[in-house]
Amino acid sequence: MLKGISLLISPELLAILARMGHGDEIVLADAHFPGESVNNRIIRADGLKIADLLDAILPLFELDSYVAHPLIMMAPVEGDKLDPAVEQRYLARIWKTNPNVPPIERITRFDFYERSRKSFAVVMTGETAKYGNIILKKGVTPSQI
Repeated sequence: MLKGISLLISPELLAILARMGHGDEIVLADAHFPGESVNNRIIRADGLKIADLLDAILPLFELDSYVAHPLIMMAPVEGDKLDPAVEQRYLARIWKTNPNVPPIERITRFDFYERSRKSFAVVMTGETAKYGNIILKKGVTPSQI
């Protein structure tokens, strides 16, 4: 156990976050997401909600400030409706460490899957909210010297 690191972050997840470079992406996937089908690097976070993981990850993780949208979510399939409370719940957590973050970009389901294939890793959570998946693009970590 380490001081200052949330108990929600497993040793495996902490190692993944540390190994990611700027521009790498990580998917926080809901429980229904086909993670095993789209990526070979899967981290299990069963039972955890994505908003809670955002609270745990973002104090350790710099979002990319060189892109228009460091946060990406899936757009609804035609005929479906989004629950705006899901994005608002995530943003409430994100704004704690990133108050000036650009708006979340929405991309189609299959574009999201393709982006997930290229991501550094997929974290499979216990999130059950429909369209609850989110991609975080890592930025340059400020110098600590």
